[in-house]
Parts: sequence; C-alpha cells; structure tokens
Amino acid sequence: MRSDPSTALRHRTVEAPAGRLHLVEQGTGPLVLLVHGFPESWYSWRRQLPALAAAGYRAVAIDVRGYGRSSKPARTDAYRMLDLVADNVALVHALGEESAVVVGHDWGSTIAATSALLHPEVFRAVGLLSVPYAPPGGPRPTDVFGRIGGPGQEFYVSYFQEPGRAEREIEPDVRGWLAGFYAALSADTMPAEDEPDPHFVVRGGRLRDRFPAGPLPAWLGEDDLDVYAGEFERTGLTGALNRYRNMDRDWEDLAPHRGAPIRQPALFIGGALDASTTWMSDAIDAYPTTLPRLSASHILEGCGHWIQQERPDEVNDLLTDWLATEAGPCSAGGRPHA
Repeated sequence: MRSDPSTALRHRTVEAPAGRLHLVEQGTGPLVLLVHGFPESWYSWRRQLPALAAAGYRAVAIDVRGYGRSSKPARTDAYRMLDLVADNVALVHALGEESAVVVGHDWGSTIAATSALLHPEVFRAVGLLSVPYAPPGGPRPTDVFGRIGGPGQEFYVSYFQEPGRAEREIEPDVRGWLAGFYAALSADTMPAEDEPDPHFVVRGGRLRDRFPAGPLPAWLGEDDLDVYAGEFERTGLTGALNRYRNMDRDWEDLAPHRGAPIRQPALFIGGALDASTTWMSDAIDAYPTTLPRLSASHILEGCGHWIQQERPDEVNDLLTDWLATEAGPCSAGGRPHA
C-alpha cells in the first residue's frame, strides 16, 4: 500500500525517557526512523520524508533529545548514548510498531548504529550516513582527541567538552555561526586544502575564526537557515553540545560490547570530501567484520558532510533501493511481509 506523496507532514510528540520527543512523519508502510546529527534537527530530512513516503514507507524524522521541540534534560549526563538509544526504542513502541529500520547522519549515524547494536530485536536494519560504524572500545575518547591537532591548536571535539565554552562563542550570533559551520563542511564552500582546517581552534581563539566568508552553500537557502537558527535561538546549544560531553561515559557504558559487530543488514553512504568519512576510512575498511551484512556502500564524489541535503536525489535513490531489498515490500498495518 503506497502513500500519497502529497500528504502533508504530520507533527506530533510522544512520551519517551527524554520526557517528550517531537517527530515529523509522512507516509504509511514499514517504519523508517531518521536520526539527525549536530547541529541540525528533523528538518535535515525534509527531502527524504516525501521520497520515502512515495516509495511506500512510514518515514519518521525526530528531534533528538536536546534539540528542537523535544525535551532538554538539564543534567549533562542525560545525553549519554544509552539514553538516546532508549529514546529510539520507546519511540518505535509509541508509534505502535514492533520494529523499524533506523537511518542516521553524523551523530545520528552513531546513535542509529548503537541502537541496532543494542536492540537488534527492534532495529532490523541500519543506514549510516557520513560517519561509519566503529565498534565500541579502543582508548578513552578524550585522550585521543586531546592528542589531535598538535601544538598551538585544539580539535573541535575537545573544544566542545567544557560546558559553556562553545556556547559563549555561538549564542551571541547563532545564525552567523551556523551559516559558517555549515559552509565549512559543504563541498561547494569548504576551505581549500591549503587553507586552515576549520575542525581546529587556535589556542585562545574561536572555532568560527576559520569558517569561510562568503555565500551560503547551494543546498542551504536563507529560509532553511532561518529554520535552523530559529530553533537554536529558542533552545540554546547546550543540549546539542552535551552529546560531545558524554563520549567518555559512552566508552564506559559500552565497554561490554567492545569490538562487537552489527549483524543486521546495513547501508553506508559517505561524501568523498567529508572529513568524517575520510578520517574514519579504517572503519570502512573493517566493514567485512564489523558490518558482516553490509549490503551497500557508496562514496559520493564531490560531496561534503551534509550529504542528504547536498545530494538529496542521489541519497534518496540509494536509500529507497536499499530499503526495497532490506525492509521488505509495503503491507497493510505498516509492517513488512514475512
């Protein structure tokens, strides 16, 4: 049973461990849960919702806890990975479903992967955009990030660790900071290879000091930027940044799953110009053991980090082709045929 792709987007909230999760859905059929990254919102999937609905799926994009209209717990440790996974599980059940395909981008990719790892009974397939799956384990994250960059500069993940520090940079000019951050990681506006890397902060400086000046990336209209800026001007950035401040807690929480593979069907799509993809090329090379059921892997040439917004038509085609194989045909009641 296929949905009418012209059906309006439906906004609603459901109860979850976060308190309240805001979601936007379109279509009927097997459930596909879409999880955004930093600094984004459900709106990052605006081009995928109608495409998935037209292909016969119930597409649901959420505001992750701390973002948009979802609840924003006050405690920093309320943003650990186990809590975000619990939100996803609760959401599937709140929607009256038993299982879903989960697809994530950026931090959402890691949330999606961990959801599939910990709850294979709920998440029957997983799609990863931009950030490959790296099994739990290895050195303590903050130790690793502290060694990246060398003397005189600091890696952005380390810069985000101290509560309030990045907020003091961003919140006086949310719109301008977001515009620069999006441009810095977009294929058509990112700095040239011989220019300073925007992933690093000069000691005593600001992250935005290395953002490119100039026009917005082609995928980001002024109206789109208004949507993102309006959400963060209303909520602040602390809930979003707290994800970075829980990486050591995640490392401890997930220690029992060190090196564990994800055994469900999987998809990866990355951008050839995206540092998140290229820095983790070893994780992609390890996919035969870490994702033994990886059924599709694609690197889009000339594409940056915001992959489903930079190249929506290609991503939609790759995603719906993969779903047709891994999620099953549409059936009454929104569940795949056995």
